[in-house]
Amino acid sequence: MSFVNRQLLLKSRPEGLVRQDNFELHEQATTELAEGQALVRVLYLSMDPTNRVWMSDIPQYMPPVAIGEVMRGLGLGRVVASRSAQYAVGDLVQGLVGWQDYAVVDEKRAKDWVKLPPNPPVPLPTLLGACGFSGLTAYYGLTEIAPVQPGETLVVSAAAGSVGSIAGQIGKLRGARVVGIAGGPDKCRHLIDDLGFDAAVDYKADDWKQALAAATPDGVHVNFENVGGPVMRAVLSRMVNGGRVALCGLIANYTSGAKPADDYSVIIVKRLTVRGFLAFDYRDSQRAVQDLIGWVREGRIKAGETIEDGLENAPLVLNRLFEGSNTGKLVLRVAEDA
Repeated sequence: MSFVNRQLLLKSRPEGLVRQDNFELHEQATTELAEGQALVRVLYLSMDPTNRVWMSDIPQYMPPVAIGEVMRGLGLGRVVASRSAQYAVGDLVQGLVGWQDYAVVDEKRAKDWVKLPPNPPVPLPTLLGACGFSGLTAYYGLTEIAPVQPGETLVVSAAAGSVGSIAGQIGKLRGARVVGIAGGPDKCRHLIDDLGFDAAVDYKADDWKQALAAATPDGVHVNFENVGGPVMRAVLSRMVNGGRVALCGLIANYTSGAKPADDYSVIIVKRLTVRGFLAFDYRDSQRAVQDLIGWVREGRIKAGETIEDGLENAPLVLNRLFEGSNTGKLVLRVAEDA
C-alpha cells in the first residue's frame, strides 16, 4: 500500500530569515519497503534553530542539506507499514524524519531512531521538548558540561525558549540562583511567575546591561549560552574567576550573517572554561529522559509548547524562533489527527 508523501525540498539557501520560496512542496508516492524497513507517518516536527544552520553551506557538525533534498528535521511519528521485526505497526518512533509526511526507518540505522513507549506518560509534543532533545540539552549542559552547584548564580540566555526554559528550571532544582535573559516584559514575567526564576532581564530594554549587573551582584558562576553576540559578551563580563560556560547555541548569528566577535581576552583574564556541546552526543540517555519525565509529571518542571499546524507552513513557522514570538518548545503538527 502506498501513500501520497508531501515533501519540502530545499530549493535555495536563505539569506536572513527563511522564505517560503526557499522550498518546493513536492508530492510523490511512497516507495515499496525493503526487508528490514518500516514506514512512519510523521505526526510532529521539532522546530529548532539548527534547522536554519543545516540550510547554510557552511562548516557544521552535519553536512548541509543539499539543494533538492528533503529538509532535515527532528520529529516523531507512528509506524503505518512494516517489513521489520524491530518495528511493528502502531509503534511510536523519534528521529530525523525530515520535513515530509512519511519517513522510512531502516533496521541498519536503528541507532539513529528512538522507539517511544506505546502509551507515553506525557503528551507527544512534550517528547520533543521538555522530555526530548531540548530537555536533554538542558540536562546535560548543567550536569556534565558546566555542572551548577547549590548557591551559585546561573544565567540562561533565550530563557523563555525550549532549551532555556528547562535549563533554568533544572538550575533551580540543583539549588542555584537563576537569572534568565529574554525578550520583552511578558516573557520576563513568565520566567519569574510561572517558571520560578529568581530574576529576569529584558534584553530589549535600553538599560538591560545595568539590569543584568543588578541581577548578578555576586557575579555569574555558570552561563548557559544560547544566543551569542552582545548578550554573551555582557554575561561573560559578569562572570567570576573560574566560571563555566555551557555553549549550546549562537542563535544571534544564524540569520544575521554576523560572525562572533574575536576578542576572547575575558576568557583568559577570568580563567573561564567554555565548552560547546550537542544533545546528539548523548545517545544513551534513558536515565536523563526518565528524570525529565518524572520532574514534569511531578510538576517540578513545567513543560510548555507553542504548536503550529501544517507541513507547508514549516519555513515561516521556523522564523518564529528568530523573531522571538514563541514561548517554550516550538512544534509543528504535521498530521491533522495527531
